Amino acid sequence: MAHIHEKIDFTVAIFVVHDGQILVIHHRKLDKWLPLGGHVELDEDPEQAALREAKEESGLDVELLGERPPTTSPGTRALIAPRFLDIHRITDTHEHIGMMYWARPRHSPDVQCATAEHHDIRWCSAADLDTLSPPMSEAVKWYCRKAIEEVSASQ
Repeated sequence: MAHIHEKIDFTVAIFVVHDGQILVIHHRKLDKWLPLGGHVELDEDPEQAALREAKEESGLDVELLGERPPTTSPGTRALIAPRFLDIHRITDTHEHIGMMYWARPRHSPDVQCATAEHHDIRWCSAADLDTLSPPMSEAVKWYCRKAIEEVSASQ
């Protein structure tokens, strides 16, 4: 999706963990290894964006993990909180506020690569992250390893 604001956009990153491995994609345009993710569109909330992006980029239906406060009432819907937030520069004049979600597949972990957007998609162990080419950024590796650690401990 194109940027919807000239200075800042909201994005989601979905760190999907299954059997101690994390799902990563080799992004075609950016030539980087990343988690699933993308922009929050104008007609959706962050949860909807995360579920949509996971499905579009991998074919997976995922369950977002995290706390949902019991505060839903008429006119208000409580959302699952992202595990982490960041802000990262895209260009000299544009930034993204990133919402990082932990997730797990709802069903089979068989994935499909969205070849229009990605060169490759694969499940990686924490150690595998150091062998990717091109190298994954240290920040993304940290989030991947944290997701593997926390999701695996909760299963």
